[in-house]
Amino acid sequence: MNSVEAGADIIEIEVNENLADDLLSIRVKDNGRGMDEEFVKKVTSPFITSRKTRGVGLGLSLLKASCERCGGELVIKSEPGKGTSIYGTFIYSHIDRPPLGRMADTVTGLIISNISIDFAYRHIFNGQEFSVDTRELKNVLQEIPLNSPEVVGWLKDYVVEGLSNISGGVVK
Repeated sequence: MNSVEAGADIIEIEVNENLADDLLSIRVKDNGRGMDEEFVKKVTSPFITSRKTRGVGLGLSLLKASCERCGGELVIKSEPGKGTSIYGTFIYSHIDRPPLGRMADTVTGLIISNISIDFAYRHIFNGQEFSVDTRELKNVLQEIPLNSPEVVGWLKDYVVEGLSNISGGVVK
């Protein structure tokens, strides 16, 4: 949601579950307004936010704490006018690592709630890859919006099937 609020029109999300290396990594990259170096240094504080509606921003501070609690780290790179990239890592088997949750629901929800934004989602599970890119979908569908009921149902089924295929039947 930070990327959406930063005015991004292209958001790339990559989840990599590498059980052989016992590593989970999550990358989100956008072409939003970006942040200057000084703000990047402070952005993981819960009392720093660019929002005007409230003076608290917990997302990145909680993500950083979770990464570090699970033997990983959070790296944020940003440049004003060019966008932001966050990269978080976790020890996959760490007892405190939160579950990914229902990624098919998350990805589908992001896409259908923000049809003016393009999402490129890539999920890697032990070297097997699934991806969906709304730019490709829009090209095929032409005038049919991504949030039309028939597309929403198909999209969710497509993501569920893709994630199930790469994870050996374990739907994410």
